[in-house]
Amino acid sequence: MTSKASPTAPALGTRALNRATLARQALLCRAPMSAEAAVGHLVGLQAQNVKPPYYALAARLDGFAPGDLARPMADRRVARIVTLRSTVHTHTADDCLTLRPLVQAARDRELRNFRAGLTGVDLDTLAVLARELVEEEPRTMGQLREALGARWPEADPASLAVAARCRLPLVQVTPRGVWGRSGQVALTTAEHWFGRPSEPAPAPDATVLRYLAAFGPASVKDLQTWSGLTRTREVFERLRPRLLTFRDPGGTELFDLPDAPRPDPETPAPPRFLPEFDDLLLSHADRTRVVPPRHKGRTWKGNQAYRTLLVDGFLAGLWVLTDDALVVETFEPPTGGQRAEITAEGERMLAVMHPGESRGVRFGTVRG
Repeated sequence: MTSKASPTAPALGTRALNRATLARQALLCRAPMSAEAAVGHLVGLQAQNVKPPYYALAARLDGFAPGDLARPMADRRVARIVTLRSTVHTHTADDCLTLRPLVQAARDRELRNFRAGLTGVDLDTLAVLARELVEEEPRTMGQLREALGARWPEADPASLAVAARCRLPLVQVTPRGVWGRSGQVALTTAEHWFGRPSEPAPAPDATVLRYLAAFGPASVKDLQTWSGLTRTREVFERLRPRLLTFRDPGGTELFDLPDAPRPDPETPAPPRFLPEFDDLLLSHADRTRVVPPRHKGRTWKGNQAYRTLLVDGFLAGLWVLTDDALVVETFEPPTGGQRAEITAEGERMLAVMHPGESRGVRFGTVRG
């Protein structure tokens, strides 16, 4: 839902929105907070792949080292689970047990896409059986397909496993997700993994406020894009007396927390190396606050997403690690000053994420 703002609402230009969002994302200045606290503040980190949450925190936190996230992952204080936008996120234990119930309606909608393969399957019975299976021992999706297929041989095995994932809050058990270790995706319930029951879904009001703290100022449609929730206009209307309202360059109404940072649009924004699928680039319906229109669609090809580079706060290129270098490919030629800043930030990232390895920073073919 997009709603036009009152013409008297203060206007926020693209750069103002960019700096406000970067400030909340700890991308203007690295934050002196723990990895676990950052995962909570950011309401999770998208984690289709294992390494992106580590690179995401390296860009945002002062003094971060990969072990700072690996330890709470191994200690079951954070975990990987399908939540927002039906994708895997790294969340704190509390959010695994509360946000997952909040977005259950989206999981139910996802499940409808697989109904043709679930003819004759009682989903409540399936959920009970799947819970018994994964709490007996963690199971891969292949093992779930096999076990559930034995109970419903006429059903589509893949649809049975997806149904289990949609109906239950299934976390990926370690060592999967721990930096420096490897492991296949094996699942158990969040309740079993954390040793405590799921909590009632939080009021959507609280989640909207957390979203604004991490991604605002934002519109109703932005919130829905980030969360996968629907019919949230009434939540914003309920919260309106507690919020400020603005209008973006297109006149769309934006909401924000009164005490949230909204820096001067000319505040310097240092270069930052972000992982593929970083939530900064995925959590707004209108992404022009970070992605210039001329670069739209350049962060992925087919099903492959690329690691991204921010320059002056905006998407400016891609990067890849080779055996001997961090290769940076900018969409437009950087200035001499920008090139030096990018090189310094790249060297810092390599020292944090790959200490002791011998890699330099190399600029590759400019993508016009």
